[in-house]
Amino acid sequence: MSTVFGMIIEGKIPSKKVFENERILAIEDIHPVAPVHILIMPKKQIPSLHSLEAADFPLLGEIVQVAQKIAEEKGVADGYRLITNSGPDAGQTIFHLHFHLIGGKVLGHMA
Repeated sequence: MSTVFGMIIEGKIPSKKVFENERILAIEDIHPVAPVHILIMPKKQIPSLHSLEAADFPLLGEIVQVAQKIAEEKGVADGYRLITNSGPDAGQTIFHLHFHLIGGKVLGHMA
């Protein structure tokens, strides 16, 4: 895998794992924007949300379940964001599908 997330999944770059199974990895963000900032990604290399194929759709449900579990464990289940950017115009800089679970403070409105 050629992205930084691919190298993390392969164990070539260290990370602080929060969750892992055969299909999904969740790690702490190295540049957190809130007290809780976790990156949740499929292990399968999928460039973006828009490039998902029908066979990949079950991963989305599993990612949401993982996000719910982590939100409970981190004490933010009462208020958090689960965000993904799809494509450069949306701010995506790493082209491996991933979601940011952000919480632990009042987040306010989004632009």
